[in-house]
Amino acid sequence: MKINVLVLTGYGINAEKELAYAFKMAGGNTDIIHLEDIIRNKKSLQKYQIIAFPGGFSFGDHIASGKVFANIVKNNLLDDLINFINKDKLIIGICNGFQIITKLGIVPDFENNHNQVVSLIENDSGHFENRWIWIKIEKNNSPWLFDINKLYLPVRHGEGKFVVKDSHVLNKLKNNRQIGMKYFNPNSKEIDYPYNPNGSIDNIAGIINKKGNILGLMPHPEAYIFKENHPRWIENHTNEEEIGLKIFINGINYFK
Repeated sequence: MKINVLVLTGYGINAEKELAYAFKMAGGNTDIIHLEDIIRNKKSLQKYQIIAFPGGFSFGDHIASGKVFANIVKNNLLDDLINFINKDKLIIGICNGFQIITKLGIVPDFENNHNQVVSLIENDSGHFENRWIWIKIEKNNSPWLFDINKLYLPVRHGEGKFVVKDSHVLNKLKNNRQIGMKYFNPNSKEIDYPYNPNGSIDNIAGIINKKGNILGLMPHPEAYIFKENHPRWIENHTNEEEIGLKIFINGINYFK
């Protein structure tokens, strides 16, 4: 069975080829299609099992990162996207893609009303963060994160600080086990900068929806799919258990 993956692209997106190749390595059949082309042919969504929102700087991050892209989706594709989600198909949003799906309200979506209650805002450091970080996987029900304990991945963002509308939202994320992953320090219990590269509340690096079929995360798993991607691979610092490719393999295997 071929698992078809739609990698959305558009103005300012720049990680679509990396992401498509990661899914291809995982065994998926990938298409990179511009958002406007999907809007013109909404029925084409029916052939896909996975939709992926890549990283980049959609529409130059005007207004806020991911906001313009999310509004275009909301005004033209939201019903189709919700139908896709309700069929237990999978969605992943990485970096700018995470920013987009939070502004769409499809994560965490506690009440199935697609209201935005979380966001990604400017890093506490006040500048663009481009570094490798550790994340640990929290207890959750997402097929994306099955059998993964920790990952070593790069981040590259200016607005990656995860924030919540209020304390009730944070408590729901915890109680529902919708926190997919957190930044952590492998050498200490203290998790400050740069181990938490942006100041995210409770060190949150990624979340899921209630069903677990949508994952949003700031780190880039598609940027670590070969051992040679590791910044110190030549010194034999790589570990296959920490490679981001596992997320994409999980996504493909979910349908097999």
